[in-house]
Amino acid sequence: MASLIQMQWNRINDRSGKTISPNKVAVSAVGARNSKVRTMVVLAAWVGLAAAVGMPFASAQDSLGPISSDELSRSGQSRITLGGLPTRPQIDARRERLFNELAEEFEQFDRLGNLVRRVSHLVKPSVIHIEAHKIQGKGASAESYDEAGSGVVLDVAGEAWVLTNRHVIHGASIDQISMRTSDGRKWVPERVLKDPSTDVAVMKIVPEMASVRERGRRPLPSPQSLPPAARLADSDRVQIGDFVIAIGSPFGLSHSVTFGIMSAKGRRDLSLGEERIDLQDFFQTDAAINPGNSGGPLLNLRGEVIGLNTAIASSSGGSEGIGFAIPINMAARVAEELIRHGKLRRGYLGVTLDPEFAAAELSSFSGQYASMKVNPDADDFRDEEMKLGGARVKNVRAGSPAEAARLQTGDVVLQFDGHMIDDDDHLVARVGMAPTDQPIDMVILRGGKRYRTTVTLTQIP
Repeated sequence: MASLIQMQWNRINDRSGKTISPNKVAVSAVGARNSKVRTMVVLAAWVGLAAAVGMPFASAQDSLGPISSDELSRSGQSRITLGGLPTRPQIDARRERLFNELAEEFEQFDRLGNLVRRVSHLVKPSVIHIEAHKIQGKGASAESYDEAGSGVVLDVAGEAWVLTNRHVIHGASIDQISMRTSDGRKWVPERVLKDPSTDVAVMKIVPEMASVRERGRRPLPSPQSLPPAARLADSDRVQIGDFVIAIGSPFGLSHSVTFGIMSAKGRRDLSLGEERIDLQDFFQTDAAINPGNSGGPLLNLRGEVIGLNTAIASSSGGSEGIGFAIPINMAARVAEELIRHGKLRRGYLGVTLDPEFAAAELSSFSGQYASMKVNPDADDFRDEEMKLGGARVKNVRAGSPAEAARLQTGDVVLQFDGHMIDDDDHLVARVGMAPTDQPIDMVILRGGKRYRTTVTLTQIP
């Protein structure tokens, strides 16, 4: 045994050009003094080396006798014993096995990538690249520039409309706005409607006849087909952590696709440029959003639109992983109001809210949990879902819907129209988007007790 180990060390010495004593190595590693112990330590070192390189080793029951030349010559089938090194065919076979295992694992992971590709391919025809030629200033100081943005096609009452952000086209006349689909077709809007309180805009597109040159041919060509409308999701069902896809024109690069997750919901009171957006209830995502993505769709993995990409938080002007999108339920309602009535009919409650109110001020010992979910299936008070939140009424205006609903100063609005209220900004957004001239359920907290009431909103004066 000792001579065999010494032979293997001699081989290493011949290859490295340095002389290393196996006994010295063993002593330095474990401090052994007995020659038998040193031999066992060297044997253990060889076993560890074989395991480190992934080389199979003879079991304790196998013979440790001399290795025959016939045994070494059988490529890929030889039994590796003490002192044996893997042959090239064995290394190649091991690498091939690892590649196969990796391919199996990738096949499972690639299903997600394939889903992203399919969603992108399906929705791209509904995404519009927008260019707006704008003039800033007057007289000699006037400057003209082009701004790129995005939009998504909606079907509203059988008509095709492009939903986008107001800031994408604001300042450009209707004849200075051009739209292009993913297949290169160009469109000019027939009608443009905008709402500054939500930064939502819609543009109507109609089928265009072919050019004059083409009209001289027979038979007469049919009008240019409209791009397909996108499918909308219920954005109230979106959850934090959901995978999302953004499609738009970042820095003018049309129909670019990015991927991420839903980072947060209910972002409000954001400073977005010079013009304040009154009604805010943004989604936050880490999918790359850059200038030019504004107005483009934020999608779920079903290919449904869940939001309208609107803004970014950035110190550099580019994506830093914090983008904001208007929930599609909100954007679609604004679009419908603009198309049907020419403006957004905002709901009016008639209260002044306390911005300093914090639900944590309520005593938890008396069961005063603001914004507690009313669960009719709960058998006990403790079974209901509890969440701190709510908006406290500071003043009730005379003759307002709030007065008709008998709201009082100090009341805390816990729920409005079936939604738990987080804070005063949340209630403002919900009231502003709520329908008018129909009763809406509310839950309020007064004197440590919860009460139900109904209110019928009017249009904001």
